[in-house]
Amino acid sequence: MTVPTGPTGPGTGTRGHVPSTPRQVLVPLALAQFICSFAGSNMNVMINDISADLDTTVQGVQLAITIFLLVMAALMIPGGKLTDRLGRKRCLVAGLIVYGVGALLSAAAPGLGVLILGNSILEGVGTALLIPPVYILTTLFFTDITARARAFGVIMAMGGVGAAAGPLIGGLITSGLSWRAAFVFQALVVVVIVVLSRRIADPLPPEPARPFDIGGAVLSAAGLILVVAGILAADDNGWLMAGLLLLGVLVLAGFFRWIRTRERAGREPLLSTGLFRDRTSNLGLLTQNLQWLILMGVSFVVAAYLQVVRGYDAIRTGVIFTAATAGLLAASLAAERFAKRRTPRALVMTGFAVTVCGIVILLVMVNASPSAWAATPGLLLIGLGLGVMLTPSVNVVQSSFPEDQQGEISGLSRSVSNLGSSLGTAVAGTILVADLAFGSYAAALIVLAVVGCGGFLAATLLPRQPAPR
Repeated sequence: MTVPTGPTGPGTGTRGHVPSTPRQVLVPLALAQFICSFAGSNMNVMINDISADLDTTVQGVQLAITIFLLVMAALMIPGGKLTDRLGRKRCLVAGLIVYGVGALLSAAAPGLGVLILGNSILEGVGTALLIPPVYILTTLFFTDITARARAFGVIMAMGGVGAAAGPLIGGLITSGLSWRAAFVFQALVVVVIVVLSRRIADPLPPEPARPFDIGGAVLSAAGLILVVAGILAADDNGWLMAGLLLLGVLVLAGFFRWIRTRERAGREPLLSTGLFRDRTSNLGLLTQNLQWLILMGVSFVVAAYLQVVRGYDAIRTGVIFTAATAGLLAASLAAERFAKRRTPRALVMTGFAVTVCGIVILLVMVNASPSAWAATPGLLLIGLGLGVMLTPSVNVVQSSFPEDQQGEISGLSRSVSNLGSSLGTAVAGTILVADLAFGSYAAALIVLAVVGCGGFLAATLLPRQPAPR
């Protein structure tokens, strides 16, 4: 990158027109993160409607959700690497178009097979193409640390809102219109993003001659598919889970050997092994994984408790979750202010501490009171805690590497977060179906609180002051 002329974005010159205000860059990127997070959570409240309409089973719809997660996990790292070769904006727009076509195909699906093609395959591929550019472009356009913190705060806030409010929005659309309208809604948002992104100019030129490691892409995709499949099989078959996880680890070990061999031969690998030598980045990746594990785990546990034990419908359950959404949104939007006053280490530690307190309060209040609103204080604190730490964790990872490695680290970062989301749902689901004598819901929340404590300990190992680059 030739050189940014100000704290919030690159200068003009031979690279073409650059948006005159940061908002013109930030709005489409934040909306892109929102719609992908929304797609990952809103399907949970449409399972019964879809299965009845398409004459399939609940397990069939769950299979579609599972394949979506597998496709994202498999392609996120290659998707990040493709941004260098094809260009960041081009990958963003291509991903949005593929995603939009998948959403429309899902809305018109006459059966489960077409739904899987549209939602699981096309939307999964689109997500893997468009999400890495969101984080790369944010890192390149916002070079000042506080401005970058604010930008990531807005993006993570929209992602958190999409994940937390997905069940409510999806439930309202499904109840008021139909489940098909929820996919049309996604397509309409995609059209808006494509229009808004017309004014984004790629800060770096694409490198079409840059080599692409096909062998590494196949190995990383296969390894991640096996790992995620093993995680998702946790609540069905323990032996299958162990076998898939072991096989996945072996394939990923082969992948690391492959990229090391390519590096020694002077050929460009899919991922540089140097990405794993930065201690600060590794800790940031770990905290990202645990944050998304807790977010999706708590969402799954509380939603299951409210619907199965309390008998609430999708809309009432979604309304109660607005406490977490409000907390996450408020804290994320204050990210710039927090970044000016506190170090990333302090923010991540505070976030995990507040989140664990929220889980404990949630557990105590729900058990002590029959009121539906007993869950709101704990959910509010969980949302605040996650909102405080999601942004600094992403900022720590993205800021640890120069511009020429942003494609690689963005793909890796999003894969790690997706693994956390899958693991959170799998861990919570495994404990819930175990039906422990002292309360499976309480046990699941206790496990998530322990995970939060582990995240706090990992955060204490982050540097007290970010290293200048």
